[in-house]
Amino acid sequence: MPRLGRIEFFVNGTPKAQPRARAFAVGGSARVYDPGTAEGWKGLIALAAQDLVPPEPMEGAVRLDVEFLFPRPKRLLRKKDPDDRIRHTAKPDIDNLAKAVMDCLKTLRFYKDDAQVQCGEREKWYVARGGAPGAQIAVGPAGDGDPDV
Repeated sequence: MPRLGRIEFFVNGTPKAQPRARAFAVGGSARVYDPGTAEGWKGLIALAAQDLVPPEPMEGAVRLDVEFLFPRPKRLLRKKDPDDRIRHTAKPDIDNLAKAVMDCLKTLRFYKDDAQVQCGEREKWYVARGGAPGAQIAVGPAGDGDPDV
């Protein structure tokens, strides 16, 4: 049963991680820039969530659950490979994947600051045979009984 105030949606597409900021020197001064490789993915998140944005940003502690589903590589499409989901243990790192989602939800004003995300579950999988890559996202107020995940 969904919790009160919990918003759930699916984003179609291949999940991308938030890249680290890059630094370079120009004429003796350092500059920092964001490579922006996750911008297309963030755009897909925004498109999927646009009709679900709350009228006011969430206050207090927030729970964010995300299940990332990646396309299967050819090496996992053999007849002997399972039809169900398979654990994804390769790059990108789950922390950087979650950071891209958190940044996008903050920009959309689901909450005011990433620091409000207090708990939640994050998982990475290769999709089941015939499944679509993407991310299942659920965001809402953190309840008193939520475990620290």
